[in-house]
Amino acid sequence: MRKTVMPVAGLGTRFLPATKAQPKEMLTVVDRPLIQYAVEEAVAAGSDEVILVSAPSKGAILEHFRADSGLEATLAASGKDSLLELVRGVGRIANVHAVMQGKPLGVGHAILQAREAVGGDVFGVAFPDDLILAEVPVLEQLRRVQEQHGGIVVAVEHVPAEQVDRYGVIDGEHLADGVYRVSRLVEKPPVDQAPSTLAIVGRYVFAPAIFESIERTGAGAGGEIQITDAIQAALATMPCHAVAFEGDRYDCGSRLGFVQATIAVALRDPDLAAPLAEFLAASQ
Repeated sequence: MRKTVMPVAGLGTRFLPATKAQPKEMLTVVDRPLIQYAVEEAVAAGSDEVILVSAPSKGAILEHFRADSGLEATLAASGKDSLLELVRGVGRIANVHAVMQGKPLGVGHAILQAREAVGGDVFGVAFPDDLILAEVPVLEQLRRVQEQHGGIVVAVEHVPAEQVDRYGVIDGEHLADGVYRVSRLVEKPPVDQAPSTLAIVGRYVFAPAIFESIERTGAGAGGEIQITDAIQAALATMPCHAVAFEGDRYDCGSRLGFVQATIAVALRDPDLAAPLAEFLAASQ
């Protein structure tokens, strides 16, 4: 899985006015933007190329991963060697480049825009909005299952029953160790019609044949091309498995989730953990 696709063309309206002049993927959790956490996860799962499905207004994301000779020269002249290496390291994480999504026509449509860049390879998909802290990166957990079973692998987690209408939901047979053989997927089902409480979150691994299925998929929920519908159609020709991943997910597309992620990451930082814990205890 040498390539990972990241849809980043969304407007981030839930974070206005913070996202008026910067992409939501550049919002910072402690000391790194959301997009960097996702790119680092992809690299840890074996990818050395990250394909952003982007929009012209999102140029700051690519700039983050490019060398900044002016900043590097200033840091070098100031003798700030540790900061210099930190800045240089961002540009060396992976080959990050972009393809444009002309109109936001759904997740399936966004992934389809990366078809030429992906070529005939198995590839990952990661949504930076979902920041997942895990000992083994979630994309790597999925990659291992895809290597064993082929086809499609999706990440899932149990959600409260009353929230299933916010997600794509799977139905399937539990095999072992949190792995399910998927028999059906439903996008944003009514609460009383959901096949389970196992909701799909923003990590996938696909065989390249998924592109053909997306092409055949019409508009679904919300008038958009839903990747859940494309996966459902693909079940006729390839297997799909779901992994109830090990790790803690934070929905950074919401303000509460973003704050929770910031606290969780800070509590893992050796310089911040103790004073932050003391502050939180005093604030209760």
